[in-house]
Amino acid sequence: MGVWSDPGRRRWIVWAVLATAFLLVNVHRLSTAVLSEDLMAAFDTTGTALGTLHSAFFYVYAPMQVLAGVLADRLGIRRTATVGTAVMSVGGLAFGLADTYAVAFLSRLLIGLGGSVVFIAILRFCANWFRPDEFATMNGLTVGIAGLGGILATTPLAVAVTALGVRTTLLGIGVGGLLIATAVWLLARDTPEDAGLDSIEKVPAAPTLSLGEVGRNVRSVFAQRETWLAGFALFTSTGLNITVLGLWGVPYVSQVYDVSITVASTLTLLGSVGLLVGPPVVGRLSDRLGRRTDLMIAGAVAYTATFAALSLVGKPPFAVVGLCFFLASFLAGSYALGYTVVKDRHGAGASGVATGAVNAVAFAGAAVFPTAMGAILDAYWTGETVAGARVYTMFGYRVMFALAAVSGFVSILCVSYLHVRTGGTGGSEGSDATAADA
Repeated sequence: MGVWSDPGRRRWIVWAVLATAFLLVNVHRLSTAVLSEDLMAAFDTTGTALGTLHSAFFYVYAPMQVLAGVLADRLGIRRTATVGTAVMSVGGLAFGLADTYAVAFLSRLLIGLGGSVVFIAILRFCANWFRPDEFATMNGLTVGIAGLGGILATTPLAVAVTALGVRTTLLGIGVGGLLIATAVWLLARDTPEDAGLDSIEKVPAAPTLSLGEVGRNVRSVFAQRETWLAGFALFTSTGLNITVLGLWGVPYVSQVYDVSITVASTLTLLGSVGLLVGPPVVGRLSDRLGRRTDLMIAGAVAYTATFAALSLVGKPPFAVVGLCFFLASFLAGSYALGYTVVKDRHGAGASGVATGAVNAVAFAGAAVFPTAMGAILDAYWTGETVAGARVYTMFGYRVMFALAAVSGFVSILCVSYLHVRTGGTGGSEGSDATAADA
């Protein structure tokens, strides 16, 4: 049996294509860290305004997550992911051509709109093509792709911008996205049966749902306290970590250690490496042990301690900063188990809505924290600018990391309560009933 006719092999090819689209989502959403000084100089912005520009992506991305789940469950993976990738790439082209703050802001909104559906479409694909005992592993691998995108959005992006310029680099990313959208349409299929293949053993059926069934799933998902606990745990961790790596990490390193943007980006690159490695490792461990929330607690405690250390010390040795960024992102893999906890409580037909609901709450954090951190830094602005970019005090950055540590402590409370309610496995007595409703 050839690779293309074997569903067990073909699913990896399709996942890789979808994952490439998600990689591009993460290049877009984290690119503002490397571009921060260029954007501040080009649009003459404050730290608060830059934080808002970065957040524009998430203003649309976060609330779209539930609708993304509905689209994936109702319209299917292929159409949802193709259109989303194409819209995101058109927004990327517009951002590359923007000559005013308003146009750049609207372009970031469009990028967020298109990118918002890709992750949930991939998780729905994983639910349709992989067994339930493989889902945490696949979820971890998919989240790990965010780390790979983050790597490309650091030093490689900085090198490209230095060599080609900001506009040419962004336009190239936009064109590449349109090519990826074409590949998704040509290769992706919603189920093995849609691809003309046999079903995969032990993969639950995931039929296309009516609008009434989708509506019932939405109500069921949001009615469960576990959905909100998992979502707020991600709100106070992943949403914040994206802000540090995707916006303020590079200015912090560049200004506190007096190094170039390219050198500073190597430390946030280590954070992206942590995100590349951590979620797949934690996801695989979770599937093998059959444990979820106890791993989330352990990760939350260590994650919080990492940012607390940066706040207390302020300017640790250069290599230690890279280690802290790596650990914080590696430990994000423990929070990603929240998607699996909520998904496991619902039927296969509701997997898009279930994971979308958690992601909506999670990325609301990525919409809130950039502006909040920008406001903190503006309060400690030295009054100086370098090449049009504001220079902030060491104490301002320490306060910023203190906010991250306090947020991490809230995440510990969330995952601890989630553990009490689910007993560590993520299961519940009500999950079968919910699955039946789906």
